Amino acid sequence: MTDPRLELDLSGPVGRLTIRRPDRLNALDAAMVEGLLAACATEERCAVRVLVVTGEGGRAFSAGGDIAAWSAQTAQDFARHWVRDGHRAFDALARLAQPVIAVLNGHALGGGLELAACADPRIAGAHVRIGQPEAGLGIIPGWSGTQRAVRRFGAQAVRRMAVMGEMLDAGAALALGIVDRVVPTGEGPAAAEAAAAAVIARGPLATEVTKMLVNAAEGEESGRVLEALAGWVAAGSAELQEGLAAFREKRPARFARGGGDGTGGAGGTGGAGCR
Repeated sequence: MTDPRLELDLSGPVGRLTIRRPDRLNALDAAMVEGLLAACATEERCAVRVLVVTGEGGRAFSAGGDIAAWSAQTAQDFARHWVRDGHRAFDALARLAQPVIAVLNGHALGGGLELAACADPRIAGAHVRIGQPEAGLGIIPGWSGTQRAVRRFGAQAVRRMAVMGEMLDAGAALALGIVDRVVPTGEGPAAAEAAAAAVIARGPLATEVTKMLVNAAEGEESGRVLEALAGWVAAGSAELQEGLAAFREKRPARFARGGGDGTGGAGGTGGAGCR
């Protein structure tokens, strides 16, 4: 990573992405949003099985978007760049093939909660507070805080935070399903390691496909999931091999009638074996 405020460690089966801007409560500016998108692209090309995301220090997981960064933009730039770029980065994180574990070692506010919403499970320290204070500044939750957050936390939980301005402690967030586990302050990293070990013990392909299917059921990315899984099946089939061979040899393809697993042989009729 070229931005020292984002540290990406992909040296083992458990990847780690740490926001290192504790002096600004790990708030994100435009360059950090771009860095998050680049980190996701790098992570997906590596052999890690799980990604753990956290913020440096104990005060904040992330306070969200840096107010000084976005308040200086014109309304047009805010919509075209700040909101859209944030969506691209957060979508990439939510749609990683590998499970993502968020360790809320400090408060998750506004865009910080939207960032946490991209994770599969969220582990919170007992001292953590969670909220969506944007409307108090005259702005809306712009990084899917009214969309993905509703899908993952439920509409009423988001109403309480985003519309009514309620700030939740860790226990209330657990009761509402916003976080999946609350641990004593400082024990979040150890809890994440245990959760990551449980994921690694499971089948990697089955885990990846299951996450994709859950995302699709949730409405996260149903079109891409369907095409990715269908493409996965087709790319591993004997039909593709025959089609490519026919293309290279400049001849008509001779596909097996039975569905392309190669058991009937190219051009076989499958007669007595019809199902």
